[in-house]
Parts: sequence; structure tokens; C-alpha cells
Amino acid sequence: MRIRVALVAVGTLTMGYAVLGALADPDLSPAGVLLFLAGVLVGHDLVWMVGLLAAGAVLTRVVPRRHRPLARVAAISAGTVTVVALPLVLGFGRSPDNPSALPLTYGRNLAVVLLLVVAATALTGLWRDRRRRRRTGGKKSATPGGDGPRPDGR
Repeated sequence: MRIRVALVAVGTLTMGYAVLGALADPDLSPAGVLLFLAGVLVGHDLVWMVGLLAAGAVLTRVVPRRHRPLARVAAISAGTVTVVALPLVLGFGRSPDNPSALPLTYGRNLAVVLLLVVAATALTGLWRDRRRRRRTGGKKSATPGGDGPRPDGR
């Protein structure tokens, strides 16, 4: 709880600093700031959250219950990395007369990072399963979060 209070305090101070800096800027365009904030709100609530909820619904149907939290973290991480890297992969800002602008193979690098996310997720899942088997002595659990039959027959 203390960490949450500290994070809220730091966030509030940071927002206050940003607002004071914006108010002190003589070139501030309030209409531009409001338009930007509205775009961020729409992008977050109508694009990112809808995609996140759809991915969560798919994960709920496909991934076993005990692996869902890990799969959610991996999906959110992969989605975030992809959204950030997509402009580079698509070459926005690349100029034919300036080869030093965006000189890397961003598509390949994104694929490597996504493979690392998948590998880390798989290794973590295997490690958790192994640790759980050691704790239970290799017996399958009959609880809803375990491997065994569920009480509702599924």
C-alpha cells in the first residue's frame, strides 16, 4: 500500500510540474493541447482497450486457467512492443536521400524481441509447472486452477 501511495504522489507531482511548465510556456496553444489529449483518450479507450479486451477474451478460451496470468502479461508486453515499433517497421520517417535515418532492420529486430517475449513466457510457465509439481509431489490437482478435472465437469 505504501508503494501505491508513493507512486500516486510521484505521479501527481510530475503532472503538476508538467502543467506549471505548460502554463509558463508563451507558445502554448490550449486548443492544440486539448486536441492532443482528446486524441490520446480516444486512442487509449477506443483502440487499445478494445484490442486488449478482445485479446483477453481469446486468451480466456484458449489458454488453461493456471497459465492465463502469464499469457496476459506476455500478450500485453508483445502488443505494447509492437505498437511502439510499428512506425519504425513500416518506415515512417525514412528518407531515400538520407540512408542514416532509420538504418536498422526494424522488422527483424521486432521479430527477435517478440520471440524473446514468447521464450521468456514459455520458460517461466515451465518453471512454474515444475515448481508446482514438486510442491504437490507430482499429483494432479482437482482444484479449478489445477490440471485435474474441474468440479463442473469441464
